[in-house]
Amino acid sequence: MKIELKELRHVYPTGEEALKGISTVIEGTEPVAIIGQNGAGKTTLVKHFNGILRPSSGDVLLNGESIKTRSTAQWSKLVGYVFQNPDDQLFLDSVKREMEFGPRQVGMPEDKIAQRLKVISELCGLQDKLDMHPFDLTSTEKKFCTVASVVMMDPEVVIFDEPTCGQDVRGNERLSKIVQSLKDAGKLCITISHDMKFVVNNFERAIVLYKGKILLDGKMKDVFAQPDELSKTFVSPPPITRVAIGAELGETAFTIPEFMKAFDAKRGAAKHE
Repeated sequence: MKIELKELRHVYPTGEEALKGISTVIEGTEPVAIIGQNGAGKTTLVKHFNGILRPSSGDVLLNGESIKTRSTAQWSKLVGYVFQNPDDQLFLDSVKREMEFGPRQVGMPEDKIAQRLKVISELCGLQDKLDMHPFDLTSTEKKFCTVASVVMMDPEVVIFDEPTCGQDVRGNERLSKIVQSLKDAGKLCITISHDMKFVVNNFERAIVLYKGKILLDGKMKDVFAQPDELSKTFVSPPPITRVAIGAELGETAFTIPEFMKAFDAKRGAAKHE
C-alpha cells in the first residue's frame, strides 16, 4: 500500500489553515506514528487518507489514485479509521452485529465473516462479549469494539486515533499485539498518539507535525535523537530516553537494556582513552 501526499493543504470554513502544504510518502507495512502537540494537524491529516476530509489544494494518492475519485464509503474498503471516541462509531445493539456490519457492507462472504469474527474477537478480548450491547461495555472494551469492527473489514490500511486514551497496562499490551498482527498480515498501521512509550515500543517511523507542517520524519531513533527540534512540539521522549540524552551516551535508548548497553559502551570507551 502506498499513500502519497502532494502539497496537501486543508483550510476549514472558519479560515483556519490546518495543513500547509504537506508532502511525503507512506508505504509498505512499516507501522507509522504521527505525533505532535494538540492543534498540529494530526487528525486533520489522517482524515484525508480515506476521504473523510477533502484537500483544499494538493492531493492524496492511494496506490496512485487520487482520493478525489471515490467516496469515503468506497475508500473505507481500503482504509479503515478508528475514531478517538468510540461513541462516535458504535451504533448497533450487540458487539457481534457491530463486528459483522462493516464486512457485509463491503460484500465479504458470510463464511469469511464468521472466520474473522472468531479470530478478531479473541485478538481484541471480546470473545465473551459478543452478545452484549456496546454501550454496556467498559470504556476500554468499547475502544476495542471499534478496533475490531474496523479490522473485521480487512482493509489494507488501519488508522488509530489516540488508541491508548483510557487504556491500562493490559490494554496497551493488547494494542501492541494488534499492531504487530496487522504488520504480520501485510497491513499498514498508522497511529496518532501522545503516548510516547507506546509509540517508541511499537512503531518504526515517526512523522512529527508542527503547526500544520512536517517538522521531522524518519526512523524512530533518528527522530528522538533531535530533542531540541522535538521540544518545539512539546513532545517529550520517554523517561529512559531523556536520561540517555542527558548522560550523552551517544545512543537513542528506548529500553533499559538499550540504555545499559550504551552506558557500558561509553564506560568501556572511557577506560581506553
